[in-house]
Amino acid sequence: MLFQKLNRMKITTLLQVGFAAVLAMAALMTGVGVYKLREMMRLSDALHEQEQRRTMAFQWRGSTELNLNRVMSIAKSGGQQQLIDYLGGQMSKTTERINELQAKLESDIEDKDQKAQMALIAQARKRYVDIRKSVMEAIKADPASGQRQVDQTLAPAAADYLATVDKLTALIAEDTDDFAKEQARQAREAASLMIVLTGLAVVLGVLIAWRITRSVRAPMVHAGEVAATIASGDLSQDIHVERSDEIGVLLRELSRMQDSLRRMVSQVREGTETINVATREIATGNQDLSARTESTASNLQETASSLEELTGTVAHTASSARQANDLVSEARNSASKGGAVVGEVVQVMQQIETSSRKINDIIGVIDGIAFQTNILALNAAVEAARAGEQGRGFAVVAGEVRALAQRSATAAKEIKALIGESVERVSAGTRLVTDAGETMSEIVQGVRRVAEIVNEIATAAAEQSGGIGQVNVAVQRLDEMTQQNAALVEESAAAAGSLQNQAQQLNELVSAFRLVRR
Repeated sequence: MLFQKLNRMKITTLLQVGFAAVLAMAALMTGVGVYKLREMMRLSDALHEQEQRRTMAFQWRGSTELNLNRVMSIAKSGGQQQLIDYLGGQMSKTTERINELQAKLESDIEDKDQKAQMALIAQARKRYVDIRKSVMEAIKADPASGQRQVDQTLAPAAADYLATVDKLTALIAEDTDDFAKEQARQAREAASLMIVLTGLAVVLGVLIAWRITRSVRAPMVHAGEVAATIASGDLSQDIHVERSDEIGVLLRELSRMQDSLRRMVSQVREGTETINVATREIATGNQDLSARTESTASNLQETASSLEELTGTVAHTASSARQANDLVSEARNSASKGGAVVGEVVQVMQQIETSSRKINDIIGVIDGIAFQTNILALNAAVEAARAGEQGRGFAVVAGEVRALAQRSATAAKEIKALIGESVERVSAGTRLVTDAGETMSEIVQGVRRVAEIVNEIATAAAEQSGGIGQVNVAVQRLDEMTQQNAALVEESAAAAGSLQNQAQQLNELVSAFRLVRR
């Protein structure tokens, strides 16, 4: 019954059902895995907490033993006050740490047995602490008596106290072992369950794949046979469709394709007759092409005449262009000369500027010398008047004055020489400027001649423009007609060959199809 329902299902529905089943198994496996993982994480957290409590219990015992050893050390030392003060401070810190551990354990422990044991520890600790206080007071009063109380009362109380702490440690260790065993059991259960679910998923997937393959393979083989029959050219077979799934849709579409091919083959046979008519039209087009070719030849003759006239005009234009080129070359040379002359003028002017700067410097020196000479002369006169016979020393000053005067004279000579040189260079610059002006005049004349030649070229260009316009019109006509002729020739040849080949191919193809059963 189930297999019959599966046979009536569409392939997409069957695939959806199969994938849904596999996904459901995967979701189930994931859910179980997540649940087990959370359980294991919970057990792991609990195990971690138990380990922390166990560690705190060990620390509690160690701190208690440490304080007990400190009391014994004080008793053995004979009650030395310095040792009592030092170890007493250390004992207070350790006691505070024990208080913290006790408070932490009392707040964290939830197990009844462990809570009961914590109560016993609290009682034993109180008794131990009270005895330790009395022992410390006895040690301060009478070290020998204190030592006896340590051995007789404090040591037994400490042993009872530590025994209760050890009992708590044992209870915590038992719970830790229980949590570890439970965690291991959960891990084994999770592994076993995942193996079972994976096996079920594999079996279910194999069954679904086998059923889908069985439902699809045979119909697809039948559809392939039908397609092969159509591909071989046999269109006479009728296709019967009884399925409602995608294979049935495929077979119905193949049936429609076969009907379309039948109609197409019939139309192709009719088209072969149309091809014959087209070949006759091509022959008519070839006649039109011949007439256009004759017209093209006539236009070519007219174009040749226009080209001869254009050749003479172009020759004249070329001659004028050569003359213009020569004149332009001369003008360029003249301009080059003018540029060189101007360069020389610039250099001369720069030299004049340099000489002028030197003159200014020398004039400054002369002014300084003159000023110093005046001062020295004035000093020499004043000192000579005051000193009398002793004014011989001022003779040296007079000598300096004369030296300065000589330097002034020398500078004056140099100034004169430089000024003369500047005048000569200015004259040379003037001559060069004159030459430059003449050169520029020559350039102007050359430019005028170039303008005349350019006018002649413009006139010739106008004549050429008219001839070129005629040539362009004729060339355009020739181009259009030539393109049309070429297109017609190519189209005619291609169409004729294509039609001929197509006719043969169509006949061969059509003969391969069988439309009616024999």
